[in-house]
Amino acid sequence: MSVRRTRKHIPMKVLIIGGGGREHALAWKAAQSPLVEEVLVAPGNAGTASEPGVRNVNVAAEDLAGLLELAREQAVELTIVGPEVPLAAGVVDLFSEHGLKCFGPTKDAAQLESSKAFAKEFMARHGIPTAAYAVAESVEDGMRQARAIGFPLVLKADGLAAGKGVVIVEDEHQAENVLTDMLSGHAFGEAGRQVVIEEFLVGEEASFIVLADGEQAVPLASSQDHKRRDEGDLGPNTGGMGAYSPAPVVSAQLHEQLINEVIAPALRGMARDGHRFTGFLYAGVMLTSSGPKVLEFNVRFGDPETQPILMRLNSDLIAVVLQVLDGRIDQVRLDWDPRTALGIVVAAGGYPGQYARGRPISGLDLVAPGHVKVFHAGTRLADADIVTSGGRVLCVTALGETVAQAQARALEWTARIGFEDAFYRRDIGHRAIRRG
Repeated sequence: MSVRRTRKHIPMKVLIIGGGGREHALAWKAAQSPLVEEVLVAPGNAGTASEPGVRNVNVAAEDLAGLLELAREQAVELTIVGPEVPLAAGVVDLFSEHGLKCFGPTKDAAQLESSKAFAKEFMARHGIPTAAYAVAESVEDGMRQARAIGFPLVLKADGLAAGKGVVIVEDEHQAENVLTDMLSGHAFGEAGRQVVIEEFLVGEEASFIVLADGEQAVPLASSQDHKRRDEGDLGPNTGGMGAYSPAPVVSAQLHEQLINEVIAPALRGMARDGHRFTGFLYAGVMLTSSGPKVLEFNVRFGDPETQPILMRLNSDLIAVVLQVLDGRIDQVRLDWDPRTALGIVVAAGGYPGQYARGRPISGLDLVAPGHVKVFHAGTRLADADIVTSGGRVLCVTALGETVAQAQARALEWTARIGFEDAFYRRDIGHRAIRRG
């Protein structure tokens, strides 16, 4: 008589694809699940290398064939995709073809992020509020469109640019220079061969992320990212210099509005267009005087929003993802720590431009208190040392009874960790603190 394998009796192996701060947080949270025997991270970083129950595997996030081979060899029962590049390349399609559970959207559905032009046209077609826009493939056409929209405005490289393909321009001279740089391919390669020109929206930003099964959605806790490099929300755009959750600006009324006016029509629209969306759907919204407008869709968990959101999640992440994939999203009930979590990104000097790698990091051997977690992003092991290997190096995340307390705790711990030319913003969460 055969004995049926059940997750209750035989814990599974889970694969996390990626090597940044988001993936460290996902692996850390996944390893806490009683359903999980071991978490594999491909390729991971120095932080995931030291997490209990977690093992790095030297397979690049872009190596789809290698990831498939890894999942099959290791009998992985669930894969969660962190970054956008493998999603845009079709990793979910590939895994599904081989009967493997992989949480994320298909290649076609991932166009919501992999093409800014696709996303804007999608929103216009399905009545999702967003900024006025135009799409240009030449400098001459781009300048004509820019003058029609008016300054200041936003220029976005159409393709994937690691969160850095967005430039706010103040006048015609700057617009012409940026358009030339983008469309020549010098700034963002193929990602900039087409440029979206957008109306500049004024207001406060919020990140609204949901779990989706193609038809229904379960919202995660609200959060707010800080995209600009410098304090006071100045300087160039980055992939994100810090985030906190929950975001007080997202009231219960606004939460309902975002579900009804953004998330629901997005899922309906994707299904109608033949691209059912499963996975983490992220709407970056600007809360303007005329209502919320979508700045961008991402097709994965945000970074650095993942770190504070998962610090607050009491529920079993793996159990929840399996419920969504198994068609039981209506059974998902999320339990949240009522405290605020706030994460501060420690970046390498020069980021988001050129920066040095290989700087030894000090302070990581200190034992953090239970309300603080140091998530690694751009780090790697070099013999016995942990060194920098990216622009965003760490995300120091802390829980507090208030935003101000969470910020103070994160700053206190951030000051104990360092490397040559490190920098970070000391005002993450400033809007919520001012709001009181």
